[in-house]
Amino acid sequence: MIRNRHLAAFALTLMLAIPLAAAAPEPATTSLDPSMAQPVPTKLTGYLRPDVLDAKLILGPPPAPDSPQGKADRAIYEETRVYIDTARWKLAQLDNDLWSGGALKRYACAIGRDISERRTPTTMRMIHRIELDVRSVSKPAKDFYDRRRPMVGDERPICIPRAKWMDTNASYPSGHSMTGWAWALILAEIQPAHASALMTAGRETGFSRVVCGVHFASDVAAGDTLASVMVARLHAEPAFRADLARAKIELARAPKARSCEAY
Repeated sequence: MIRNRHLAAFALTLMLAIPLAAAAPEPATTSLDPSMAQPVPTKLTGYLRPDVLDAKLILGPPPAPDSPQGKADRAIYEETRVYIDTARWKLAQLDNDLWSGGALKRYACAIGRDISERRTPTTMRMIHRIELDVRSVSKPAKDFYDRRRPMVGDERPICIPRAKWMDTNASYPSGHSMTGWAWALILAEIQPAHASALMTAGRETGFSRVVCGVHFASDVAAGDTLASVMVARLHAEPAFRADLARAKIELARAPKARSCEAY
């Protein structure tokens, strides 16, 4: 009941946002999820073993299509098609890019510090390892619940090119939203003075998935929930805590972020 109320409230928030006019971790070497913006090849691993959290149990099933929440999800998908070719649509396209700096720019601007391989290498490594943890933690729930994405069978525009993987890659929970919320929580711990701006960035990253048309609103809410649990669990890992401490030093010394006008 509590979960349903949470999803309903989240769905209502998104509707109101629509304009009226319109042990050692296992290496991440196999079957990198194409929904996560096709990352560059990497030898990095996540911090967590894939079995340390039970995402299926934590989340429970997605809303049934004919339930009030399921109908609200579909309505939100249809209504948010009005964003096509707007500035918010273009931001959603940037937020899709988890590995080449597009999505991370929003967070760098939130704290006013450059986050890059050259300036903050430990921070960048931590950011990428967290995204790999998102894959391993969320995959069992994705595979088990196997929810179809909102644009499957619907020809209305989405913000990224359509591809075959969209027909089979499950929608629930949203990995991008989970990644963005995890980044926001961890960076807010590093830079607490910017916590409000960072959590706003996390929320906007999730909303980008709805704007883009590749996730339902309840997929985003589930991603945020699972991210919160994962971040709490990450603090039990010595390697994560060590990187977190080094990242605090790096970001305190990093130069100012540039080109933040869009945010």
